[in-house]
Amino acid sequence: MFEIIILGIIQGIAEFLPISSSAHLIIFRNLFGIGSSITPDLELSFDIALHFGTLLAIGIYFFKDFINIIKSGLTKGVKEPNGRIFWYIVVATIPAAIVGVLFEDVIEDAIRNNYILIALALIVMGVIIYLVDKKSKQVKEISDMSLKNAILIGCSQVFALIPGFSRSGTTIAAGRAMNLKREDSAKFSFYLSAPVVLGAVVIHILKDGTIDLIIANLSMFIIGVLTSFIIGMICISFLLKYLRKNDFKLFMWYRIILGIIVILCAILK
Repeated sequence: MFEIIILGIIQGIAEFLPISSSAHLIIFRNLFGIGSSITPDLELSFDIALHFGTLLAIGIYFFKDFINIIKSGLTKGVKEPNGRIFWYIVVATIPAAIVGVLFEDVIEDAIRNNYILIALALIVMGVIIYLVDKKSKQVKEISDMSLKNAILIGCSQVFALIPGFSRSGTTIAAGRAMNLKREDSAKFSFYLSAPVVLGAVVIHILKDGTIDLIIANLSMFIIGVLTSFIIGMICISFLLKYLRKNDFKLFMWYRIILGIIVILCAILK
C-alpha cells in the first residue's frame, strides 16, 4: 500500500507538471522497483485508475469553468467566448482520440518498455518546451485563440501517447508557440485533458475483465485514485501560480537529468 501511495503521488505531480506522468509510472515501477509487486495484468488498469484520480482533480478544480464552458457551448455556440472554448476543446480532442483508438495497442507494445526511447523523449521534449517558451511572446489569452490554434494544439497532443513526451508538455508548448500566455497555455492544456482522459478511462473499463480486476483489488484502486486526486489538486494550483512569474527552465533540467539517469539504468540493468 505504501508503494501504491507513492505511485499516486507521482501521478498527481507528473500529470500536471510538464514532465510526463506515464513515463514516470513506467520508470519508477519497472526501473526503480516502486510498485513492482503490481502484476502485469494490473499495471495498465492501475495506471488508468491513477489518471482517473487526476481527472477528478481537474473536474473539481475547474468545475465552475467547465459548467460555464459547456453551458455556453451548447446554448450560444461560437458567438460567445466560453462557447468558442467549448467547441475548440471538442475539435482539439479529435486527433488524439482517433490516434489513441487506432494505435493504442501498437504504442503500448512497442514503446512502453523501451526505456531508451522514453528517456530520449523526456530529454528532447524538455528542451523543446524551454526553447519554444523562450522565443514566444505572452500576448494571447484563451479567449483570443482561433480555431486553427485549437486544432494545432490538439494535433500536438497526439505525441503525448508516447511515454516521455508528456500530454501537458506538448500542449503547453504548442500553446506557447502560438503566443498564448504561460498560465493560459497550462489552463487550456488542463481543459483539453479532461475529455481525452475520460475517454481513455471509459474505453478501458469497457474491456473484458477490467471491472473484475478492479473489484478484486478494490482497496488498491481506491487508495491510488484518492492519492493522485489530492496531489493533483495541489499541483494544478502550484503550476498556475508558478507560471505567472517563471519559465520552464526548471522542468527542462529535471527532464534532462532524469533522462540521463534512465539511460544509465537501462544500460547497466
